[in-house]
Amino acid sequence: MENKTFAELGLSSKVQAAITAAGYSAPTPIQAAAIPIAVTGQDVLGIAQTGTGKTASFVLPMITRLETGRARARMPRSLILAPTRELAAQVAQSFEKYGINNKLSLALLIGGVSMDDQVKKLDRGVDVLIATPGRLLDHFQRGRVMLMGVEILVIDEADRMLDMGFIPDIEKICKLLPPRRQTLFFSATMPPEITRLVSQFLTNPERVEVAPPATTAKTITQRFQYCPNGEDWAKREVLRELIRETNVRNAIIFCNRKVDVAILNKSLLKHGFSAGALHGDMDQKSRMETLDKFRSGELKLLAASDVAARGLDIPDVSHVFNFDLPWQSDDYVHRIGRTGRAGKEGHSTSLVTIDELKNLKDIEKMVGQPVEWIGEGPTEEDYAEAGKKKRRGRGGRGAAQRGGRGSRPEAGSQARVDDAARGEGRSRRGGERRSGGQPKEGGERREREQRQPEQRAPRREQHDAPRAARPQAAPDAQPRAQQASARPQQVTASGNGPRQPRNASTEPRNAPAPRQERQRQPEQQRSSGFADNIPAFLRNPVKRPAKVAGE
Repeated sequence: MENKTFAELGLSSKVQAAITAAGYSAPTPIQAAAIPIAVTGQDVLGIAQTGTGKTASFVLPMITRLETGRARARMPRSLILAPTRELAAQVAQSFEKYGINNKLSLALLIGGVSMDDQVKKLDRGVDVLIATPGRLLDHFQRGRVMLMGVEILVIDEADRMLDMGFIPDIEKICKLLPPRRQTLFFSATMPPEITRLVSQFLTNPERVEVAPPATTAKTITQRFQYCPNGEDWAKREVLRELIRETNVRNAIIFCNRKVDVAILNKSLLKHGFSAGALHGDMDQKSRMETLDKFRSGELKLLAASDVAARGLDIPDVSHVFNFDLPWQSDDYVHRIGRTGRAGKEGHSTSLVTIDELKNLKDIEKMVGQPVEWIGEGPTEEDYAEAGKKKRRGRGGRGAAQRGGRGSRPEAGSQARVDDAARGEGRSRRGGERRSGGQPKEGGERREREQRQPEQRAPRREQHDAPRAARPQAAPDAQPRAQQASARPQQVTASGNGPRQPRNASTEPRNAPAPRQERQRQPEQQRSSGFADNIPAFLRNPVKRPAKVAGE
Protein backbone atom coordinates (compact mmCIF):
# COMPACT_ATOMS: atom_id res chain seq x y z
CA MET A 1 0.00 0.00 0.00
CA GLU A 2 2.78 2.44 0.87
CA ASN A 3 4.65 1.74 -2.39
CA LYS A 4 1.76 2.83 -4.63
CA THR A 5 1.94 5.94 -6.76
CA PHE A 6 -0.89 8.30 -7.72
CA ALA A 7 -0.85 6.84 -11.23
CA GLU A 8 -1.97 3.49 -9.79
CA LEU A 9 -5.01 4.88 -7.96
CA GLY A 10 -7.29 5.30 -10.98
CA LEU A 11 -7.26 9.11 -11.10
CA SER A 12 -7.70 11.05 -14.32
CA SER A 13 -4.76 12.53 -16.18
CA LYS A 14 -5.84 16.08 -15.37
CA VAL A 15 -5.92 15.31 -11.65
CA GLN A 16 -2.53 13.59 -11.80
CA ALA A 17 -1.06 16.64 -13.50
CA ALA A 18 -2.44 18.88 -10.76
CA ILE A 19 -0.95 16.59 -8.08
CA THR A 20 2.46 16.75 -9.74
CA ALA A 21 2.23 20.53 -10.02
CA ALA A 22 1.44 20.72 -6.30
CA GLY A 23 4.67 18.83 -5.53
CA TYR A 24 3.30 15.50 -4.28
CA SER A 25 4.82 12.25 -5.50
CA ALA A 26 3.47 9.47 -3.27
CA PRO A 27 0.08 9.07 -1.58
CA THR A 28 -0.35 8.73 2.16
CA PRO A 29 -1.68 5.42 3.53
CA ILE A 30 -5.27 6.70 3.81
CA GLN A 31 -5.10 8.08 0.26
CA ALA A 32 -3.68 4.84 -1.15
CA ALA A 33 -6.44 2.83 0.52
CA ALA A 34 -9.47 5.09 -0.01
CA ILE A 35 -8.98 6.64 -3.47
CA PRO A 36 -9.21 3.42 -5.55
CA ILE A 37 -12.49 2.52 -3.82
CA ALA A 38 -13.98 6.04 -4.07
CA VAL A 39 -13.20 6.29 -7.79
CA THR A 40 -15.43 3.27 -8.47
CA GLY A 41 -18.44 4.93 -6.79
CA GLN A 42 -18.60 2.69 -3.72
CA ASP A 43 -19.31 4.06 -0.24
CA VAL A 44 -16.23 4.52 1.96
CA LEU A 45 -15.89 4.65 5.73
CA GLY A 46 -12.47 6.15 6.41
CA ILE A 47 -10.95 6.12 9.90
CA ALA A 48 -7.59 7.81 10.33
CA GLN A 49 -5.89 10.16 12.72
CA THR A 50 -5.64 13.84 11.93
CA GLY A 51 -2.89 15.04 9.63
CA THR A 52 -2.86 11.94 7.44
CA GLY A 53 -4.20 13.54 4.24
CA LYS A 54 -7.90 12.70 4.57
CA THR A 55 -8.99 15.77 2.61
CA ALA A 56 -7.16 14.72 -0.57
CA SER A 57 -8.48 11.17 -0.21
CA PHE A 58 -11.99 12.37 -1.08
CA VAL A 59 -11.21 15.54 -3.10
CA LEU A 60 -9.13 13.72 -5.75
CA PRO A 61 -11.67 10.98 -6.60
CA MET A 62 -14.52 13.53 -6.55
CA ILE A 63 -12.81 15.70 -9.17
CA THR A 64 -12.21 12.61 -11.32
CA ARG A 65 -15.89 11.57 -11.16
CA LEU A 66 -17.25 15.09 -11.72
CA GLU A 67 -15.23 15.72 -14.90
CA THR A 68 -18.16 14.47 -16.93
CA GLY A 69 -21.56 16.04 -16.50
CA ARG A 70 -23.04 19.51 -16.17
CA ALA A 71 -24.37 21.44 -13.19
CA ARG A 72 -27.93 22.78 -13.11
CA ALA A 73 -29.23 25.89 -11.37
CA ARG A 74 -29.71 25.46 -7.60
CA MET A 75 -28.99 21.74 -7.90
CA PRO A 76 -25.40 20.96 -6.84
CA ARG A 77 -23.91 17.70 -8.10
CA SER A 78 -21.91 16.98 -4.94
CA LEU A 79 -22.08 18.04 -1.31
CA ILE A 80 -19.36 18.23 1.34
CA LEU A 81 -20.35 18.86 4.96
CA ALA A 82 -17.72 20.24 7.35
CA PRO A 83 -18.13 21.07 11.06
CA THR A 84 -16.41 24.48 11.06
CA ARG A 85 -16.04 27.42 8.73
CA GLU A 86 -12.26 27.09 8.68
CA LEU A 87 -12.37 23.44 7.67
CA ALA A 88 -14.92 24.17 4.94
CA ALA A 89 -12.74 26.96 3.57
CA GLN A 90 -9.73 24.64 3.68
CA VAL A 91 -11.58 22.00 1.64
CA ALA A 92 -12.48 24.69 -0.90
CA GLN A 93 -8.79 25.58 -1.22
CA SER A 94 -7.97 21.93 -1.88
CA PHE A 95 -10.52 21.81 -4.71
CA GLU A 96 -9.03 24.94 -6.26
CA LYS A 97 -5.52 23.46 -6.02
CA TYR A 98 -6.27 19.97 -7.36
CA GLY A 99 -8.98 21.06 -9.82
CA ILE A 100 -6.87 23.68 -11.55
CA ASN A 101 -7.07 21.76 -14.85
CA ASN A 102 -10.83 21.23 -14.62
CA LYS A 103 -13.65 23.71 -15.08
CA LEU A 104 -15.63 22.73 -11.99
CA SER A 105 -17.76 25.40 -10.34
CA LEU A 106 -17.66 25.69 -6.57
CA ALA A 107 -19.79 27.33 -3.87
CA LEU A 108 -18.93 27.75 -0.21
CA LEU A 109 -21.85 28.12 2.20
CA ILE A 110 -20.58 29.20 5.62
CA GLY A 111 -21.70 31.67 8.22
CA GLY A 112 -20.22 35.09 8.75
CA VAL A 113 -20.20 36.06 5.06
CA SER A 114 -22.79 37.61 2.77
CA MET A 115 -25.55 35.28 1.60
CA ASP A 116 -26.13 37.26 -1.61
CA ASP A 117 -22.89 36.12 -3.23
CA GLN A 118 -23.64 32.55 -2.24
CA VAL A 119 -27.12 32.76 -3.76
CA LYS A 120 -25.72 34.09 -7.07
CA LYS A 121 -23.40 31.09 -7.38
CA LEU A 122 -26.20 28.66 -6.54
CA ASP A 123 -28.43 30.25 -9.17
CA ARG A 124 -25.78 29.65 -11.85
CA GLY A 125 -25.35 26.03 -10.76
CA VAL A 126 -22.36 24.45 -9.01
CA ASP A 127 -20.58 21.12 -9.31
CA VAL A 128 -19.29 21.14 -5.74
CA LEU A 129 -21.13 22.58 -2.75
CA ILE A 130 -19.12 22.86 0.48
CA ALA A 131 -21.13 23.89 3.53
CA THR A 132 -21.55 23.83 7.25
CA PRO A 133 -24.81 22.10 8.29
CA GLY A 134 -26.51 25.17 9.75
CA ARG A 135 -25.96 27.47 6.76
CA LEU A 136 -26.99 24.74 4.30
CA LEU A 137 -30.31 24.15 6.09
CA ASP A 138 -30.86 27.91 6.17
CA HIS A 139 -30.51 28.15 2.39
CA PHE A 140 -32.66 25.07 1.85
CA GLN A 141 -35.51 26.40 4.00
CA ARG A 142 -35.43 29.64 1.98
CA GLY A 143 -35.76 27.64 -1.24
CA ARG A 144 -32.37 28.70 -2.57
CA VAL A 145 -30.88 25.22 -3.00
CA MET A 146 -32.32 21.83 -3.98
CA LEU A 147 -30.56 18.63 -3.00
CA MET A 148 -32.25 16.01 -5.18
CA GLY A 149 -29.41 16.17 -7.73
CA VAL A 150 -26.55 15.32 -5.34
CA GLU A 151 -24.50 12.39 -6.65
CA ILE A 152 -21.71 12.37 -4.04
CA LEU A 153 -21.99 13.17 -0.33
CA VAL A 154 -18.94 13.69 1.88
CA ILE A 155 -19.15 13.99 5.67
CA ASP A 156 -15.79 15.14 7.01
CA GLU A 157 -14.72 15.05 10.69
CA ALA A 158 -17.88 13.20 11.73
CA ASP A 159 -16.79 12.83 15.35
CA ARG A 160 -16.27 16.57 15.51
CA MET A 161 -19.83 16.97 14.18
CA LEU A 162 -20.99 14.85 17.08
CA ASP A 163 -19.11 16.97 19.61
CA MET A 164 -20.63 20.16 18.21
CA GLY A 165 -24.19 18.80 18.22
CA PHE A 166 -24.63 18.64 14.43
CA ILE A 167 -25.85 15.04 14.22
CA PRO A 168 -29.59 15.98 14.08
CA ASP A 169 -28.79 18.42 11.24
CA ILE A 170 -26.80 15.73 9.43
CA GLU A 171 -29.76 13.35 9.67
CA LYS A 172 -32.12 16.00 8.25
CA ILE A 173 -29.79 16.69 5.33
CA CYS A 174 -29.25 13.01 4.53
CA LYS A 175 -33.01 12.46 4.35
CA LEU A 176 -33.27 15.26 1.77
CA LEU A 177 -30.73 13.61 -0.55
CA PRO A 178 -31.52 10.97 -3.18
CA PRO A 179 -31.05 7.42 -1.88
CA ARG A 180 -28.92 6.43 -4.89
CA ARG A 181 -25.77 8.36 -4.16
CA GLN A 182 -22.19 7.74 -3.10
CA THR A 183 -21.30 8.58 0.50
CA LEU A 184 -17.74 9.13 1.71
CA PHE A 185 -17.64 9.22 5.50
CA PHE A 186 -14.49 10.21 7.41
CA SER A 187 -13.87 10.30 11.14
CA ALA A 188 -10.95 10.03 13.52
CA THR A 189 -12.91 7.98 16.08
CA MET A 190 -16.03 5.82 15.97
CA PRO A 191 -18.25 6.45 19.01
CA PRO A 192 -21.61 4.61 19.13
CA GLU A 193 -23.58 7.56 17.73
CA ILE A 194 -21.32 7.73 14.68
CA THR A 195 -21.63 3.97 14.18
CA ARG A 196 -25.43 4.32 14.19
CA LEU A 197 -25.20 7.11 11.61
CA VAL A 198 -23.00 4.97 9.36
CA SER A 199 -25.38 2.00 9.47
CA GLN A 200 -28.32 4.29 8.68
CA PHE A 201 -27.00 6.28 5.71
CA LEU A 202 -24.19 4.25 4.12
CA THR A 203 -24.76 1.29 1.79
CA ASN A 204 -22.25 -1.56 2.12
CA PRO A 205 -19.33 0.79 2.87
CA GLU A 206 -15.74 -0.29 2.50
CA ARG A 207 -14.02 0.32 5.84
CA VAL A 208 -10.57 1.88 5.52
CA GLU A 209 -8.58 2.23 8.75
CA VAL A 210 -4.90 3.01 8.56
CA ALA A 211 -4.17 3.76 12.22
CA PRO A 212 -5.78 2.97 15.58
CA PRO A 213 -8.25 5.67 16.60
CA ALA A 214 -7.08 8.44 18.91
CA THR A 215 -3.34 7.83 18.66
CA THR A 216 -0.62 10.43 18.32
CA ALA A 217 1.90 10.60 15.52
CA LYS A 218 5.31 9.15 16.34
CA THR A 219 7.01 12.21 14.86
CA ILE A 220 5.77 14.44 17.73
CA THR A 221 7.91 14.94 20.83
CA GLN A 222 5.59 15.33 23.81
CA ARG A 223 6.69 17.09 27.00
CA PHE A 224 4.90 18.37 30.08
CA GLN A 225 5.64 21.26 32.44
CA TYR A 226 4.30 21.06 36.00
CA CYS A 227 3.02 24.35 37.44
CA PRO A 228 2.62 24.13 41.25
CA ASN A 229 1.11 27.61 41.24
CA GLY A 230 -1.99 27.03 39.18
CA GLU A 231 -2.88 30.70 38.75
CA ASP A 232 -3.23 31.91 35.17
CA TRP A 233 -0.71 34.73 35.59
CA ALA A 234 1.89 32.22 36.81
CA LYS A 235 1.16 29.89 33.90
CA ARG A 236 1.60 32.78 31.46
CA GLU A 237 5.04 33.47 32.95
CA VAL A 238 6.03 29.83 32.50
CA LEU A 239 4.72 29.84 28.94
CA ARG A 240 6.74 32.92 28.00
CA GLU A 241 9.90 31.34 29.39
CA LEU A 242 9.28 28.15 27.41
CA ILE A 243 8.78 30.12 24.18
CA ARG A 244 11.98 32.11 24.72
CA GLU A 245 14.07 29.07 25.65
CA THR A 246 12.77 26.82 22.86
CA ASN A 247 13.53 27.23 19.19
CA VAL A 248 9.94 28.06 18.25
CA ARG A 249 9.48 28.89 14.59
CA ASN A 250 5.72 29.17 15.02
CA ALA A 251 3.28 27.70 17.52
CA ILE A 252 -0.40 27.23 18.31
CA ILE A 253 -1.33 27.73 21.97
CA PHE A 254 -4.59 26.07 23.03
CA CYS A 255 -6.89 27.21 25.83
CA ASN A 256 -10.11 25.60 27.01
CA ARG A 257 -12.11 28.83 27.16
CA LYS A 258 -12.61 31.59 24.61
CA VAL A 259 -12.16 34.30 27.24
CA ASP A 260 -8.77 32.84 28.19
CA VAL A 261 -7.72 32.93 24.53
CA ALA A 262 -8.34 36.68 24.42
CA ILE A 263 -6.54 37.28 27.73
CA LEU A 264 -3.54 35.19 26.69
CA ASN A 265 -3.26 36.93 23.33
CA LYS A 266 -3.36 40.33 25.00
CA SER A 267 -0.62 39.25 27.42
CA LEU A 268 1.61 37.95 24.63
CA LEU A 269 1.26 41.18 22.68
CA LYS A 270 2.02 43.18 25.81
CA HIS A 271 5.32 41.28 26.26
CA GLY A 272 6.42 41.87 22.69
CA PHE A 273 5.43 38.60 20.99
CA SER A 274 3.95 38.43 17.50
CA ALA A 275 0.62 36.81 18.30
CA GLY A 276 -2.98 36.53 17.16
CA ALA A 277 -6.18 34.98 18.49
CA LEU A 278 -8.64 32.49 17.00
CA HIS A 279 -11.89 31.52 18.75
CA GLY A 280 -15.55 31.03 17.99
CA ASP A 281 -16.74 34.51 18.99
CA MET A 282 -14.72 36.18 16.23
CA ASP A 283 -16.45 37.09 12.98
CA GLN A 284 -15.55 35.09 9.90
CA LYS A 285 -13.52 37.84 8.26
CA SER A 286 -11.28 38.27 11.32
CA ARG A 287 -10.82 34.51 11.67
CA MET A 288 -9.74 34.10 8.05
CA GLU A 289 -7.41 37.10 8.21
CA THR A 290 -5.74 35.74 11.35
CA LEU A 291 -5.28 32.30 9.77
CA ASP A 292 -3.81 33.81 6.61
CA LYS A 293 -1.34 35.88 8.64
CA PHE A 294 -0.29 32.82 10.63
CA ARG A 295 0.11 30.68 7.51
CA SER A 296 2.20 33.36 5.81
CA GLY A 297 4.47 33.79 8.84
CA GLU A 298 3.34 37.30 9.68
CA LEU A 299 2.18 35.98 13.06
CA LYS A 300 4.47 33.70 15.04
CA LEU A 301 2.05 32.60 17.76
CA LEU A 302 -1.64 31.74 17.51
CA ALA A 303 -3.70 31.55 20.70
CA ALA A 304 -6.72 29.40 19.91
CA SER A 305 -9.64 27.49 21.35
CA ASP A 306 -10.58 24.01 20.15
CA VAL A 307 -12.12 25.56 17.03
CA ALA A 308 -8.59 25.23 15.58
CA ALA A 309 -7.88 21.78 17.01
CA ARG A 310 -9.34 19.66 14.25
CA GLY A 311 -9.16 19.66 10.51
CA LEU A 312 -7.13 22.84 9.95
CA ASP A 313 -4.23 22.23 7.60
CA ILE A 314 -1.63 24.74 8.73
CA PRO A 315 1.67 23.53 7.27
CA ASP A 316 4.98 23.58 9.11
CA VAL A 317 3.75 24.26 12.63
CA SER A 318 6.83 23.58 14.73
CA HIS A 319 5.27 23.64 18.22
CA VAL A 320 1.96 23.19 19.98
CA PHE A 321 1.44 24.43 23.56
CA ASN A 322 -1.46 23.39 25.76
CA PHE A 323 -2.00 26.31 28.12
CA ASP A 324 -4.85 24.22 29.57
CA LEU A 325 -5.01 20.45 29.40
CA PRO A 326 -8.12 19.50 27.41
CA TRP A 327 -11.04 18.04 29.31
CA GLN A 328 -11.28 15.08 26.91
CA SER A 329 -8.23 12.95 26.15
CA ASP A 330 -9.27 12.66 22.47
CA ASP A 331 -8.98 16.43 22.12
CA TYR A 332 -5.35 16.17 23.23
CA VAL A 333 -4.61 14.01 20.20
CA HIS A 334 -6.26 16.44 17.82
CA ARG A 335 -4.56 19.45 19.37
CA ILE A 336 -1.01 18.18 19.12
CA GLY A 337 -1.83 16.80 15.67
CA ARG A 338 -1.48 20.37 14.35
CA THR A 339 2.29 19.76 14.41
CA GLY A 340 4.33 16.88 13.04
CA ARG A 341 2.12 16.62 9.94
CA ALA A 342 2.99 14.68 6.79
CA GLY A 343 5.93 12.96 8.48
CA LYS A 344 7.60 16.16 9.66
CA GLU A 345 9.07 16.60 13.12
CA GLY A 346 6.88 18.33 15.71
CA HIS A 347 6.95 19.33 19.37
CA SER A 348 4.18 19.67 21.94
CA THR A 349 4.42 21.07 25.45
CA SER A 350 1.57 21.02 27.96
CA LEU A 351 1.27 23.01 31.18
CA VAL A 352 -0.18 20.94 34.03
CA THR A 353 -1.59 22.17 37.34
CA ILE A 354 -2.43 20.07 40.38
CA ASP A 355 -6.12 20.10 39.41
CA GLU A 356 -5.31 18.64 35.97
CA LEU A 357 -3.35 15.62 37.17
CA LYS A 358 -6.39 13.38 36.85
CA ASN A 359 -6.84 14.41 33.20
CA LEU A 360 -3.13 13.79 32.70
CA LYS A 361 -3.53 10.18 33.80
CA ASP A 362 -6.23 9.66 31.17
CA ILE A 363 -3.99 11.18 28.49
CA GLU A 364 -1.03 9.04 29.56
CA LYS A 365 -3.19 5.91 29.41
CA MET A 366 -4.46 6.75 25.93
CA VAL A 367 -1.07 7.72 24.50
CA GLY A 368 0.47 4.57 25.89
CA GLN A 369 3.78 6.04 26.93
CA PRO A 370 5.14 7.62 30.13
CA VAL A 371 5.04 11.37 30.60
CA GLU A 372 8.26 13.29 30.00
CA TRP A 373 8.54 16.19 32.46
CA ILE A 374 10.48 19.39 31.94
CA GLY A 375 12.30 19.88 35.22
CA GLU A 376 10.68 18.62 38.42
CA GLY A 377 7.37 16.84 38.08
CA PRO A 378 4.56 16.43 40.62
CA THR A 379 5.08 14.36 43.74
CA GLU A 380 2.98 11.46 44.95
CA GLU A 381 1.41 13.83 47.47
CA ASP A 382 0.31 16.08 44.60
CA TYR A 383 -1.37 13.15 42.87
CA ALA A 384 -3.06 12.18 46.14
CA GLU A 385 -4.29 15.73 46.75
CA ALA A 386 -5.58 16.01 43.17
CA GLY A 387 -7.80 12.99 43.71
CA LYS A 388 -9.30 14.20 46.99
CA LYS A 389 -10.81 17.54 46.06
CA LYS A 390 -12.38 18.87 42.92
CA ARG A 391 -11.68 22.30 41.53
CA ARG A 392 -13.62 25.27 42.77
CA GLY A 393 -14.23 27.88 40.14
CA ARG A 394 -11.72 28.84 37.47
CA GLY A 395 -8.61 28.80 39.63
CA GLY A 396 -9.30 25.36 41.11
CA ARG A 397 -8.65 24.12 44.60
CA GLY A 398 -5.20 25.68 44.70
CA ALA A 399 -6.57 29.09 43.82
CA ALA A 400 -8.99 28.93 46.73
CA GLN A 401 -6.05 28.37 49.09
CA ARG A 402 -3.74 30.90 47.47
CA GLY A 403 -6.27 33.70 47.33
CA GLY A 404 -6.31 34.03 43.56
CA ARG A 405 -9.20 34.10 41.15
CA GLY A 406 -11.94 31.82 42.40
CA SER A 407 -10.74 32.14 46.02
CA ARG A 408 -12.61 32.89 49.25
CA PRO A 409 -15.54 30.57 48.65
CA GLU A 410 -16.65 31.07 52.24
CA ALA A 411 -17.10 34.80 51.74
CA GLY A 412 -19.01 34.25 48.53
CA SER A 413 -21.24 31.67 50.18
CA GLN A 414 -21.98 33.99 53.09
CA ALA A 415 -22.81 36.79 50.66
CA ARG A 416 -25.27 34.54 48.86
CA VAL A 417 -26.83 33.59 52.21
CA ASP A 418 -27.16 37.25 53.17
CA ASP A 419 -28.72 38.07 49.79
CA ALA A 420 -31.20 35.24 50.17
CA ALA A 421 -32.12 36.38 53.68
CA ARG A 422 -32.71 39.93 52.51
CA GLY A 423 -34.81 38.71 49.61
CA GLU A 424 -36.86 36.52 51.92
CA GLY A 425 -37.39 39.41 54.28
CA ARG A 426 -38.56 41.64 51.44
CA SER A 427 -41.00 39.00 50.23
CA ARG A 428 -42.45 38.54 53.74
CA ARG A 429 -42.85 42.25 54.31
CA GLY A 430 -44.28 42.86 50.85
CA GLY A 431 -41.64 45.46 50.11
CA GLU A 432 -42.96 47.89 52.79
CA ARG A 433 -39.69 48.06 54.74
CA ARG A 434 -36.52 47.05 52.86
CA SER A 435 -34.19 46.83 55.85
CA GLY A 436 -34.58 46.39 59.58
CA GLY A 437 -38.02 46.43 61.18
CA GLN A 438 -40.08 43.54 62.40
CA PRO A 439 -42.07 40.90 60.60
CA LYS A 440 -45.53 41.71 59.39
CA GLU A 441 -47.45 39.76 62.02
CA GLY A 442 -45.69 41.44 64.94
CA GLY A 443 -44.80 44.92 63.72
CA GLU A 444 -47.89 45.84 61.74
CA ARG A 445 -50.30 44.54 64.37
CA ARG A 446 -48.62 46.66 67.02
CA GLU A 447 -48.76 49.64 64.70
CA ARG A 448 -52.50 49.16 64.23
CA GLU A 449 -53.01 48.89 67.97
CA GLN A 450 -51.04 52.07 68.60
CA ARG A 451 -52.99 54.10 66.05
CA GLN A 452 -55.63 56.23 67.79
CA PRO A 453 -59.04 56.89 66.23
CA GLU A 454 -58.35 60.58 66.23
CA GLN A 455 -55.31 59.91 64.00
CA ARG A 456 -57.61 58.36 61.43
CA ALA A 457 -60.43 60.87 61.96
CA PRO A 458 -59.52 63.20 59.07
CA ARG A 459 -59.80 60.30 56.62
CA ARG A 460 -63.14 59.19 58.05
CA GLU A 461 -64.64 62.66 58.12
CA GLN A 462 -64.64 62.68 54.35
CA HIS A 463 -66.91 59.64 54.13
CA ASP A 464 -68.47 59.16 57.56
CA ALA A 465 -69.26 62.59 58.97
CA PRO A 466 -72.33 61.64 61.09
CA ARG A 467 -70.28 59.16 63.08
CA ALA A 468 -68.24 61.89 64.77
CA ALA A 469 -71.43 63.18 66.44
CA ARG A 470 -72.25 59.86 68.12
CA PRO A 471 -70.84 59.47 71.63
CA GLN A 472 -68.20 56.80 72.01
CA ALA A 473 -66.28 55.41 74.90
CA ALA A 474 -62.57 55.98 75.16
CA PRO A 475 -60.60 53.52 73.05
CA ASP A 476 -58.64 52.22 76.05
CA ALA A 477 -61.80 51.57 78.12
CA GLN A 478 -63.68 49.80 75.31
CA PRO A 479 -62.72 46.34 73.99
CA ARG A 480 -61.55 46.15 70.38
CA ALA A 481 -64.44 43.87 69.47
CA GLN A 482 -66.95 46.50 70.65
CA GLN A 483 -65.05 49.21 68.80
CA ALA A 484 -65.29 47.16 65.65
CA SER A 485 -68.98 46.50 66.09
CA ALA A 486 -69.62 50.21 66.70
CA ARG A 487 -68.03 51.17 63.34
CA PRO A 488 -70.55 51.77 60.57
CA GLN A 489 -70.66 49.39 57.59
CA GLN A 490 -69.66 51.05 54.32
CA VAL A 491 -71.82 50.71 51.27
CA THR A 492 -70.40 48.91 48.24
CA ALA A 493 -70.30 50.57 44.88
CA SER A 494 -73.46 48.73 43.83
CA GLY A 495 -75.37 49.78 46.91
CA ASN A 496 -76.45 46.19 47.52
CA GLY A 497 -74.81 45.65 50.88
CA PRO A 498 -72.05 46.48 53.32
CA ARG A 499 -68.36 46.16 52.52
CA GLN A 500 -65.93 44.60 54.97
CA PRO A 501 -63.75 47.15 56.79
CA ARG A 502 -60.06 47.38 55.90
CA ASN A 503 -58.92 46.23 59.35
CA ALA A 504 -60.86 43.00 59.31
CA SER A 505 -57.81 41.07 60.49
CA THR A 506 -58.03 42.78 63.90
CA GLU A 507 -61.69 41.92 64.45
CA PRO A 508 -63.01 38.56 65.67
CA ARG A 509 -64.29 36.42 62.84
CA ASN A 510 -68.00 35.51 62.63
CA ALA A 511 -68.94 38.20 65.18
CA PRO A 512 -72.71 38.68 64.83
CA ALA A 513 -73.80 42.27 64.29
CA PRO A 514 -76.77 43.50 66.38
CA ARG A 515 -80.09 43.03 64.65
CA GLN A 516 -81.22 46.57 65.24
CA GLU A 517 -78.09 48.04 63.64
CA ARG A 518 -78.45 45.92 60.55
CA GLN A 519 -82.03 47.09 60.12
CA ARG A 520 -81.07 50.74 60.54
CA GLN A 521 -78.19 50.55 58.09
CA PRO A 522 -80.01 51.83 55.03
CA GLU A 523 -81.17 54.97 56.87
CA GLN A 524 -77.71 55.67 58.13
CA GLN A 525 -76.29 55.19 54.69
CA ARG A 526 -78.74 57.63 53.15
CA SER A 527 -77.82 60.28 55.70
CA SER A 528 -74.09 59.74 55.50
CA GLY A 529 -71.71 61.90 53.58
CA PHE A 530 -70.75 58.90 51.46
CA ALA A 531 -74.35 58.75 50.17
CA ASP A 532 -73.84 62.00 48.30
CA ASN A 533 -71.51 60.17 45.92
CA ILE A 534 -74.07 57.45 45.08
CA PRO A 535 -75.95 57.86 41.80
CA ALA A 536 -79.55 59.04 42.11
CA PHE A 537 -81.12 55.83 40.85
CA LEU A 538 -79.37 53.93 43.67
CA ARG A 539 -79.93 56.57 46.32
CA ASN A 540 -83.73 56.67 45.89
CA PRO A 541 -84.95 53.26 44.77
CA VAL A 542 -88.56 53.38 43.66
CA LYS A 543 -89.90 49.92 42.95
CA ARG A 544 -87.67 47.52 44.90
CA PRO A 545 -86.12 47.85 48.33
CA ALA A 546 -82.42 47.69 48.77
CA LYS A 547 -81.00 44.32 49.82
CA VAL A 548 -79.69 44.02 53.34
CA ALA A 549 -76.57 41.97 53.98
CA GLY A 550 -77.18 38.68 55.71
CA GLU A 551 -80.80 38.37 54.59
